[in-house]
Amino acid sequence: MEKASRLHKLSSAIFNEMDELKEQVEQRGVSVINLGLGSPDQPPAPHIIEAMHRALDKPDNYVYPLTGKIELRQALARWYQRRFGVELDPVTEVLVLMGTQDGLAHIAMAFVNPGDIVLVPDPGYPIYYASILLAEGEIYPMPLLAKNEFLPDLQAIPEDIARQAKLMWINYPNNPVAAVASADFFARVVEFAKAFNILVCHDVAYCELAFDGYKPVSFLETPGARDVGIEFYSLSKTYNMAGCRLGFAVGNPMVLSALNQVKSNIDYGVFNVIQEAGIAALEGPQECVRQNADTYRRRRDVLVHGLAKLGWPVPSPGASMFLWAPLPPGYQKSAREFALGLLNRSGVLVIPGTAFGEQGEGYVRIALVRDEDILKEAVERIGELIGAG
Repeated sequence: MEKASRLHKLSSAIFNEMDELKEQVEQRGVSVINLGLGSPDQPPAPHIIEAMHRALDKPDNYVYPLTGKIELRQALARWYQRRFGVELDPVTEVLVLMGTQDGLAHIAMAFVNPGDIVLVPDPGYPIYYASILLAEGEIYPMPLLAKNEFLPDLQAIPEDIARQAKLMWINYPNNPVAAVASADFFARVVEFAKAFNILVCHDVAYCELAFDGYKPVSFLETPGARDVGIEFYSLSKTYNMAGCRLGFAVGNPMVLSALNQVKSNIDYGVFNVIQEAGIAALEGPQECVRQNADTYRRRRDVLVHGLAKLGWPVPSPGASMFLWAPLPPGYQKSAREFALGLLNRSGVLVIPGTAFGEQGEGYVRIALVRDEDILKEAVERIGELIGAG
């Protein structure tokens, strides 16, 4: 049997290589500090778990959920109004997803034909690339460079490419580069999308992991944004519900209808018990959100300050759950080689920036997914490797 040719374009080589080396290191008796996968390490707040417990006892929660409870869509619409001042019609402008990965993976199937061009950030979250390749579209990378504050330079996109482009991915606060975007940037995106008739898909999964008084904005706050795009929001990071698989696509009704048409042929929706937990998360006490963000801020500070003392200066992000770290002095040749060496010699796992695109060379992504004491140990181990500990 032969795999479909489209699978040959998908690559997880670096992630597989890191996993294999991790197993080898653990077999030597080393406890690996895994700062690779961006998965929350804390549980949801008690009131969210209690809502799931109660929902388990309701017999009618075991039917096919299909498009999602209207109560959940209404809760999300109210949350968007409170958080961003954005009004959403819960019937036509809110679509329930099995985590945002569900929508991110399937939106291209609704809009991208074989050969169509899609504008994708480089570095970028891997599903942006994979979704286009599975739809047999063509990727045009938008470099995210430090000199541009890791924002795509829309003026650098050739006009002939822009006119052919069907879709554009953006993501702020960003994974992997931990950059943020302003309302002015989103206004430029809307203007660009309208000029060239491009569908904009904005991933806002990290909007509540923000620090030092910074408050991320929604793409949909921008006048005209709803005419050209949609936004993906997840409960995974805000409420530590990653394993529950609950997210949303919101915005342009026609775009959501097309995405829902794809999904209705693939799945039967999110388990109603999880949907009730989502309602509790969105409508219940929000102190857990503030505490969660503060936890990530403290972790950020432990790593940023600790690495600086080792002679490894790393920018301190205003939001997200990652550090996008330039390779330390003396190690600038290869992100892959540095990450493999760090794991093999120190038992600290980070992801080489090249896992997210060619422009990731020279960087590693460090996830803030362990408690402060373990992060301090990670700094000590790194110090032994780079000779400043």
